[in-house]
Amino acid sequence: GLAALLPKLPKLLSGPKYDGKYLRNLLSNLLGETKLHQTITNVVIPTFDMKKLQPTIFSSYQALFDPSLDAKLSDICIGTSAAPTFFPPHYFSNEDSQGKTSEFHLVDGGVTASNPTLVAMTAVTKQIVKNNPDMGKLKPLGYDKFLVISIGTGSTKKVEKYSAKKAAKWGIISWLYDDGSTPILDITMESSRDMIHFHSSVLFKALQSEDKYLRIDDDTLDGDAGSTDLATKSNLENLVKIGEKVLKNRVVHMNIDTGAYEPIPENVTNEEELKRFAKILSEERKLRRMRSETVTKDPSN
Repeated sequence: GLAALLPKLPKLLSGPKYDGKYLRNLLSNLLGETKLHQTITNVVIPTFDMKKLQPTIFSSYQALFDPSLDAKLSDICIGTSAAPTFFPPHYFSNEDSQGKTSEFHLVDGGVTASNPTLVAMTAVTKQIVKNNPDMGKLKPLGYDKFLVISIGTGSTKKVEKYSAKKAAKWGIISWLYDDGSTPILDITMESSRDMIHFHSSVLFKALQSEDKYLRIDDDTLDGDAGSTDLATKSNLENLVKIGEKVLKNRVVHMNIDTGAYEPIPENVTNEEELKRFAKILSEERKLRRMRSETVTKDPSN
């Protein structure tokens, strides 16, 4: 309520909740001078450039063709973590081998894609169009050949903490802060991630490939577990327990007519489905290695 808000008001109006120095130092120390192209696997990291008012997507594939995006991983990670109201935006510049300097003014990747499923699928599709040999003989719209695992960060959706009646008299401050939450961010983030999940569900269902798309999330978080930034030992341990419980839950798919989550007919848990995906990926990796060895021995193939 208002009484609880008043003592926090000066801080809320004067700057972000955290100065971000610890996170910046930690990432800089852990990642050092490592650049995007040096990741041990291909990655796609969304951010939003607030100066250009457009998304900036850092992709290890793209970094090979666009040196301006081959920035230090520490800068990219700080930028994609800079959630508005929690951390300050992150500015850095990157100079490529030709001496050209690019500037970035980044905030949280969740502003661009709170559910980055389609960002990742788009990055792969671009490589298929460019005939990247890593993609084999996939067609640009061959999504039925994709294996997609989408893992959410949980939400308090089932708690239903907001209502039209409650928000009817909200002004700017209440939309930015209400009882420890940030309504405007919660609403935009939830709508974005749900729309991406809905689109992905429709896409794979249309291709009769629902078994190639797995979404794991928990929308029943409440109290401390639903906090964005409560990093106490007890809360982190509780989140681990929640994660272990989610693994034991049955796989659910979105009903594309109602938007509701429904258990699939087969009595399969998230843990079992992850193991199935892992087995498929392992077999694919073995096949790729065999093909690579064959080409190396006989380049004419």
